[in-house]
Amino acid sequence: MNPQPVDSGSGGDGADGAEGADAKGSGIDLARAAFAAARSRSKDGGAGWNGNRRRNNNPGQRSGSGPDERDPQLLSSAIPRLIEDRGWSVPAAVGGVMGRWGEIVGSHIAAHCTPVEFNDGILTVRTDSAAWATELRMLAPQLLAKLNAELGTSRAAHGGRDTAGAISTLKVVGPGGR
Repeated sequence: MNPQPVDSGSGGDGADGAEGADAKGSGIDLARAAFAAARSRSKDGGAGWNGNRRRNNNPGQRSGSGPDERDPQLLSSAIPRLIEDRGWSVPAAVGGVMGRWGEIVGSHIAAHCTPVEFNDGILTVRTDSAAWATELRMLAPQLLAKLNAELGTSRAAHGGRDTAGAISTLKVVGPGGR
């Protein structure tokens, strides 16, 4: 829309400052025309009162007082969804098992052995002596079964994904790191 300036009727001869009035009048008229155009757009369902409101792509759907996916989410419901979306279910489940290591394997073993890393199905456990490293290597099949059983019971807490059998190997390292 290109509004044209309105002639103020002064004849345009420049006597008594009418030319200056024309310049002011054209600015005011332009502002009035722009305001009228903006008002008509807002009445037609345009950009809204501040020009920043997004248009609703689905005109049948209206936001209301009920819950909506655009609402802020509780952390307790957002974290499991994030873990599932990122494919972190198994590492998160194994992390939970590592956090409860003493409860799962027993306080006697936990006093001498600590899980240090989980990568590609391999749980690395560090012992405080070579004797405990040997003992843990002999107990590895039973510990793997116990740990994977614990992962299987915790799968409901991880979006229902199958985390049983996630630990394929128990790598035992002694105090020297080998």
